[in-house]
Amino acid sequence: MNSNEKVLKDFETRVRQMLLRFQQLKKENEDLFAMVEKNERDIQELREKLEQKGRDYDSLKMAKMIEISDGDLEGAKNRLSKLIRDVNKCIAILSDAK
Repeated sequence: MNSNEKVLKDFETRVRQMLLRFQQLKKENEDLFAMVEKNERDIQELREKLEQKGRDYDSLKMAKMIEISDGDLEGAKNRLSKLIRDVNKCIAILSDAK
């Protein structure tokens, strides 16, 4: 084998190695793009869930503010009665002061 044939064989070997490496990198690139796409879908899904949970929380908070149970109603009546008694006492004191 002369030197030209040896150089040609080395060149052919290097080209084959480069083609194999190219195929590996191409496959790795496709896998990475698929992973990025999946992660973007997951992120979008999680954002939608977060927004829904926020809306659910706001609705629950509003319902809790509107909800009046018997205990709350009774407590409100007692506080209102106490306030009325306090106002009546103040009126009585002011009336006596004149």
